[in-house]
Amino acid sequence: MNAESKRLTSTEITSLCAQYHQDTLAVCVAKHVLATVTDADIRSLFAFSLKLSEKHIEILTAIFRAEHFPLPNGFTDEDVDLHAPPLFTDSFWLKYLHDMTIHGLSGYGISFSVSVRRDIRDYYHKCNLDAMEIYNRSLDLLLAKNLYVPAPYFLNPKKQEPITDLSYALDFVGKQRLLNANEAGNIYFNLRKSMATKALLIAFKQVSKRKDVKKVMETGLDVAHKHIELYSSIMHEENLHTPPLLDNEITTSTHAPFSEKLMTFHAGAMFKVAITYYATAMTTSMRLDIVGHCEACILRDLKVAGRCSEVMIKNGWIEKPPEASDRKQM
Repeated sequence: MNAESKRLTSTEITSLCAQYHQDTLAVCVAKHVLATVTDADIRSLFAFSLKLSEKHIEILTAIFRAEHFPLPNGFTDEDVDLHAPPLFTDSFWLKYLHDMTIHGLSGYGISFSVSVRRDIRDYYHKCNLDAMEIYNRSLDLLLAKNLYVPAPYFLNPKKQEPITDLSYALDFVGKQRLLNANEAGNIYFNLRKSMATKALLIAFKQVSKRKDVKKVMETGLDVAHKHIELYSSIMHEENLHTPPLLDNEITTSTHAPFSEKLMTFHAGAMFKVAITYYATAMTTSMRLDIVGHCEACILRDLKVAGRCSEVMIKNGWIEKPPEASDRKQM
């Protein structure tokens, strides 16, 4: 490998900085959870998760320093109040960890695929293994505690049949055909994500002391509620169940366990991740109404994510990423 290929590429820098922010955020959340949860199993899992995140940060820090790259600010102990009372129930945090691990698996896979250097690829390979371990442990614990509600089950077809009618995918008017397994699965998955986002936004709005942060949380809540109502009605029309809401797992605390910066960043990240999942649902669905709904959801989520970024920028909470050299000014 020549000297040029040992330098970090733009995609590697982007992914490493993003992972640093995500892991430092995860550390703050895990520290609050460990300071408040009482369930021994959930505490043990978060303690394991915290160790992994701290190890990731240690490796990322070493990479940045070796490259003489400024260490991202990320999130620190200043962004978490370990004396704050619980903001959510223990069971919520277990569901939260499971959902965030799904996000991690997606992110690590993308980061791995855009990395060139072997040490960076090895790092993301290990991160994927870590995330899969937490995924398995969190899901096993959810199942053991009867807290996991799986997506709807479909009867097995008696035989494989081809699609012979164009109206299966191109029916603009009239009665819609029944959802297929792929469409129902995507809707259920996105509903679960929207319900987790809604609960976070309610809680963050409840404890925030800043008008601009409260306003962006309220904007996000309106969008999350609209998406939940929309997709729940589609599922219920076909007698398919939806995930349970998580609103009742928020405590009455008004003492913020996290900084305004962390809460705004987290809210924006939830909507950005949702955009990728709606895009997947849109490109794999064959009912045009579902495709249209996904497109509309993406546009609404982009608006909320943009509002979160506006608040972050106005308060100086976003770090400027490296830019291309302006050759015209040289």
